[in-house]
Order: sequence, then structure tokens, then C-alpha cells
Amino acid sequence: MNDKQTNVSLFTAFVPIILLIALLTLNVIIWQDATLDGANQLALFFSAALASVIAIYKGVKWTDIRSRIVSTISDAMPSIIILLLIGSLSGTWLIGGIVPALVYYGLDILQPRIFLFATVIICAIVSLATGSSWSTIATLGIALIGIGTTIGISKPLVAGAIISGAYFGDKISPLSDTTNLAPAMAGTDLFTHVKYMLYTTVPTLIITLLIFLFMGFTLDLQDSTNDVNAVQTAIKNTFFISPILFIVPILLIIIIVKKTPPIPSLLIGTLLGAILSLIFQEDVIQQLSAGGEISFMNSYKIMMQAMYGNISVTTGNINVDSLFSTSGMSGMLNTVWLILAAMIFGGTMDAGGMLSKISSSILKVAKTTTSLIISTAFSCIFFNITASDQYISLVVPGKMYADIYKQQGLAPEVLSRTLEDSGTVTSVLIPWNTCGATQSGILGVSTLSYLPYCFFNIISPFMTMLFAVLKIKIRKIK
Repeated sequence: MNDKQTNVSLFTAFVPIILLIALLTLNVIIWQDATLDGANQLALFFSAALASVIAIYKGVKWTDIRSRIVSTISDAMPSIIILLLIGSLSGTWLIGGIVPALVYYGLDILQPRIFLFATVIICAIVSLATGSSWSTIATLGIALIGIGTTIGISKPLVAGAIISGAYFGDKISPLSDTTNLAPAMAGTDLFTHVKYMLYTTVPTLIITLLIFLFMGFTLDLQDSTNDVNAVQTAIKNTFFISPILFIVPILLIIIIVKKTPPIPSLLIGTLLGAILSLIFQEDVIQQLSAGGEISFMNSYKIMMQAMYGNISVTTGNINVDSLFSTSGMSGMLNTVWLILAAMIFGGTMDAGGMLSKISSSILKVAKTTTSLIISTAFSCIFFNITASDQYISLVVPGKMYADIYKQQGLAPEVLSRTLEDSGTVTSVLIPWNTCGATQSGILGVSTLSYLPYCFFNIISPFMTMLFAVLKIKIRKIK
């Protein structure tokens, strides 16, 4: 970046962010939960336009701005492809009976009072095994949302428990990309990083579990026995339900554990779901077929529609019917639009030198160990908000602070832990961040609705800052 690109004042660098916050606030007031239908995307576009005007006024060429935008969009393309595949997987897993089977057996196992507590633990274990919060939420999370709704727990509350567990597992799993990225940026090894993270992560998880356990016993839940029985009967009468259907989720977990990249893994999971529907779900295919006739053309059409478009299975129970409908890839298009808009905004801010100006200003106030760690935490959150990407929130602060941590005699694992405690977990709390937009689209719950219940994600950055203030486990370089 040349001198012209960085020749902006701190106030000027914040102007597009101020506009973005103002527009997003106005959108929530007017559209409430429907902001992802287009209002937030336009807010990001308008803020990016203002950032472009400022950058050009300061001497940055439009071609440079455009190149940076293209580069940031290119970085987000794997996430977009994964998001579309998750949409197709949810479709084939519905008509293949996998999601209905998870709901059916889950209603037997997960009792209402401990449901939220158990949800956190289950999602944490699966995410730890697979190294992927996205895959956990896209598969197990969808079924848990259905189970929670059936027993009378609100979707945002269930979503908060799902996300809390999934991001705990993702955060400490050696298979996770962010768990490998953070120590690489800080200059430490993977297992030192994971071990050092446990000091802040385990207490945060314990607090989260206690909160959900308390909430489970204080929720005003009516006796749902009759409702549960009615739901299970409707599922059993519509789908072929058997433990054999779990072979696909188990195979998918094994594939991911074997370090198969997420894109081919999700594609394999999608195709296996379609195969299951052809083998076991003849009644479902007949119901969805034109004229109720099973043929090669009708079956092909249903498989394709489940992957790309709207599919609804009728069970005769209104509550169940609302659970068993999906929009496939097309249901993810608003989220893809949001991610593209966010990348345009982040790329424009970066090209104009506004992100680097804000970063350098933050570094000037980090004089002590405590202020340095707190500044790092807020920097990660800041980049999740402005750059709209989880990886940027780890890479940029990691590069910014690595030398300063060394100069202050701090071990690199202190930095890597702070990056994960503040960057990885808070990305899902930002509506226009790739993570927040994705999980909102998958679970069918707006980010601002589930945000208050993501206790693990909210507590994590405060825990790392508390450790800094109390000087607990702040390792020095020997």
C-alpha cells in the first residue's frame, strides 16, 4: 500500500463504518427479522460506495479498489460454495429421511428439561470430532431445531445452544481450520495452542452449560407428551424410520475426520442422502411426484428440486409439516448476496487504507500486557464487524500484534489464544459476517434473534480479557 492509500485520518476511516452502523440500525427498526431480504446488503453497498469515494479522493485508483474487492470475494468463494452445498444437503437429507429420523429418535432421548444442556454437549462432541462448526450446525443443528420446537422451546434459544456447542468444538479441535490458522499467525505450534486455550475455554463452557441447565429447569414448558407422540406418529406414518438411516451422517463424520476437504465431503453427503431416498423413501417420492407416479423422470426431478429449490413433505400434522420443508440452494441466495456485499465493503475499506489506519491507531494505546491483550480482543471483534470474515479477524490482528507480543516478552500462545477467544467465536454474532449470515440461513433464525443466547460466544472474549486483568496464565518467553 502506498502513502496515498494510508493518508486518511482516523475520523475519516471511521466514516463508512458510522454510516454502516446507522443504516443497519435503521433497517432493524423498519424490517426487524427481515433485514437479510436485501436491506442489510444495500447498507453494505452504500457504505462501500462511500468508502470508495473517500479512497478515490485520497488518490487511490479505482482499478486498485476493484482489484482488492475481487481479491476479497475470491477469498470468500469457498465459504459460498460450502453454503450452497449445505442447502442441497438439507434437501436430500429431508427426503432421504435422515433429518426426520434424527428428530424421531431425538424426541425419545432428549428430555425437555435437559434439552438445551444436552444440545450444547452433543454439538460440542460432534464439532470436536469433525473440526467443523458449519457441518455440525448444517446437519445435527437442523434436527435439534426441529426437536426443540416440538417440545416447546423457542428457535432462537435452541439455536444459541447449538452454536455455543458447535463453536466450542470447532475452537479446540485440531482438525479445525481456524484452530490451525491462529497459531500459524502467532508463531506457535498447534498442540501448544490448543492446550493453552483450554485455560479460558473450559471455564467458559462450564458457565455456558450451567446457564442452559438453569434455563431448562426454569422454562415454562407444558406437558408435551401428547405433542411428542403425535409428532412421532406423523413422522413414522410418512417416512421409513430406522437406525440404518444414520449410516450417512456417520459416514460423513468419518470422511471429515479423515481430513477430506469440506466441499467434496458435503457433496458426498448430499448424494448419499439422495440415494437413501431412492432406496427407502418410496412413499415420500410418490407423494412429491406429479400425479403420484414413481418413474425415473419424476424421481430425477424430485432429487434435483430437493437440491436446488423448495420441497415440502406433508405429514398430516401442521406442526410437523412446518419442520419438514426446505429451500435447497435457492434458500441460501440471500445469504450469498450478503456475503458478497460484505466482501465488497471489506475490500474497499482495505484498499483505501482505512482498516490499516484504524489498526495502527489501536496499537498506539497498547502499552501494558493487559491493554495489549484487550486491544487484541477488540481488534478481532472489530475486523469481524468491518471485514465481515472470520479468517481476516485472525490473520490481520495476528500479523499486527505478533512482534509487539515478542517485544513485551509474551509467549506466542498468549496471542493465538486471544485470537481464537475473540475472533473465531464472535464471527457468528455479526449478521453480515460470513459466519453469522451462514448460520442464520441454515437454522432459519435471524442472527440478532439467536445472539443473546450464544452464551459461549459472548463470554469467550470477556474471559480472555479477565485472565489478562487478573494476570492468570499469561505465559512469558523464557
